[in-house]
Amino acid sequence: MSIINTILIVLIALEFLFIFYLETIATRSALTARTFAMEEEELKRPSVNLLFKNQGVYNALIAVLLLLTRFALRSRSAVLLLLGYIILVAVYGGISSQPKLILKQGGLAMLAFVLISIFGL
Repeated sequence: MSIINTILIVLIALEFLFIFYLETIATRSALTARTFAMEEEELKRPSVNLLFKNQGVYNALIAVLLLLTRFALRSRSAVLLLLGYIILVAVYGGISSQPKLILKQGGLAMLAFVLISIFGL
């Protein structure tokens, strides 16, 4: 089970690095517009662009922290805290924006949270 949990953590980290890419590097792209259900013109607004870039850094740090807590610290409780944070943010996004965000952004984290809670790292 440890290998499955590790794979899930890496996939979640990759997901957040992809979100970082969309929000920070490809901020004005058609892919970013489709992913976040926004108009490309809206993404070109300086204020929106700046907010996206800032949010992207947070997402990259979540990915880095997940990988550090799994591989460097090997801390089950730290991994569970980060996964809980990801789940809460996904639920908030689902409530405040698009309900599909709960599973889209939080689905893997929910699965990993349950499996790690039961079986450990």
